[in-house]
Amino acid sequence: MSSYDVIVIGSGPGGYVAAIRCAQLGLKTACVEGRETLGGTCLNTGCIPSKALLHASHMLHEAEHNFAEMGLKGKSPSVDWKQMQTYKQSTVDTNTKGIEFLFKKNKIDWVKGWATIPEAGKVKVGDDVHEAKNIIIATGSEPSSLPGVEVDEKVVVTSTGALELGKVPNKMIVIGAGVIGLELGSVYSRLGAQVTVIEFLDAITPGMDPEVQKTFQRMLKKQGLEFIMGAAVQKTEATKTKAKVTYKLRKDDSEHSLDADVVLVATGRKPYYDGLDLEKLGIRLTKRGQIAITKNWETDVKGIYAIGDVTEGPMLAHKAEDEGMAVAEVIAGKHGHVNYGVIPSVIYTHPEVASVGETEETLKAEDRAYKVGKFSFMGNARAKANFAGDGFVKILADKETDRILGCHIIGPAAGDLIHEVCVAMEFGASAQDLAMTCHAHPTYSEAVREAALACGDGAIHM
Repeated sequence: MSSYDVIVIGSGPGGYVAAIRCAQLGLKTACVEGRETLGGTCLNTGCIPSKALLHASHMLHEAEHNFAEMGLKGKSPSVDWKQMQTYKQSTVDTNTKGIEFLFKKNKIDWVKGWATIPEAGKVKVGDDVHEAKNIIIATGSEPSSLPGVEVDEKVVVTSTGALELGKVPNKMIVIGAGVIGLELGSVYSRLGAQVTVIEFLDAITPGMDPEVQKTFQRMLKKQGLEFIMGAAVQKTEATKTKAKVTYKLRKDDSEHSLDADVVLVATGRKPYYDGLDLEKLGIRLTKRGQIAITKNWETDVKGIYAIGDVTEGPMLAHKAEDEGMAVAEVIAGKHGHVNYGVIPSVIYTHPEVASVGETEETLKAEDRAYKVGKFSFMGNARAKANFAGDGFVKILADKETDRILGCHIIGPAAGDLIHEVCVAMEFGASAQDLAMTCHAHPTYSEAVREAALACGDGAIHM
């Protein structure tokens, strides 16, 4: 029987980061993972492979739409789907092998197999039982589905199947206008598929700034995506090569159907902890099926912690990473900290969409006085030169103190630009602090400064 200070169950962004931080803090650590490779859903079938396809398809879009205007003449590239899949897989392999190297470097034992927790302080993998003073559950999430929708990962697919299609479909239906659906819908639209998105609500990307939602949907429609909003999917019917989706419009309850080669079910994700027998252990779940935890990420059972997608909060890799570092600090007797008010979210379409902090709706609901500073990328020299002038930066600041409360960006490199606002918010900065900070010219980041200026006397270039 092996004995450890910490056993982490799951090697996704939360799990592997927790394991590495525990080891760095001098704790004897093991990580249990049943996949053939480390990295969890994110590195294997989620964040990383989808970004590879987003990048490749965006390069194709640039070649088809902007190269000629820049003086780059010649035939647009054709799509070699097999080679694109090889590129995607090599990206995945590089990252997962990198985690394996980090485990060896930090002397973390990788226990291969699927874990159960027979009792507090023990983790069973196969026939072997390992002792642990502390256990961290970081088992992530899995795609959720809808009644009447049966996934076969061939014709009716989740994000996992959508990354492994045998060919680019002529027609694709995406059920759900959230992050996953829009990112993968964008990939296949750029590659030539006719993509239709069916969404139950009346706006895409639920919870995002409404002005961003409207602008984003308009841009995606301009790129060729079609939207059916306010529609409740009733069922899918699949043959070997085709699928039919039946839906009802909420406004009049009328029933309609659409045919496609592939249906992508992108209706969100749910916590995954199969086989852990949490109820037998006495670990309480929330009404939404998440693991209930204290402010120190400990469950109702002393010495068993939970982080990432199995707990409350946004299902984001970087949220799990922050919690992984924080819980390691707690176990090592230090102070773990996660600022849940400053966790950015990003959609990696083109243009990118990023946000952090409050929206105008949340501020209005709380009756808080605020001001808005907004700047269009059409006023940004770098963006115009790069055919990326669509979109804007919006900063929300407290009306009295000028403290930054939130930021919403739709435009080029939004996922990178958002982080200077995150840093500013961590330090309690005002919009004026950002406005008085020199930004290099010409850069996209100048748009953030201009939005901060707009919170005061006004932007310069608008």
